[in-house]
Amino acid sequence: MNVPAWLLPHRITVEPYLGDSAYGQKYGPPVEDVPALVAEKIRTVRDREGREVTSTAQIIAAPGLDCPAESRITLPDGRTTKAISVARHTAPGLPVPQCTEVSAE
Repeated sequence: MNVPAWLLPHRITVEPYLGDSAYGQKYGPPVEDVPALVAEKIRTVRDREGREVTSTAQIIAAPGLDCPAESRITLPDGRTTKAISVARHTAPGLPVPQCTEVSAE
């Protein structure tokens, strides 16, 4: 069971991080109009290297979201940020919704 669409009232744009190149970070084509639930709250989270960093936005989206750490995200208010960490919540066999949680700078 996936997170219900009515719980995802916001729309974001995600540019998936592809890696570094000789010219800097490289991103995939933007995926626009992604349904999400965005909470802009300051929290301390761990990045992909285990360091404690500050997250200013938390995003809940459908489980198939392609948003690796370092991806560029445009929030509903137009602010552009980067993904710090991504957690995929699944519960096989349990009646709870699956989703992707992204902590952003």
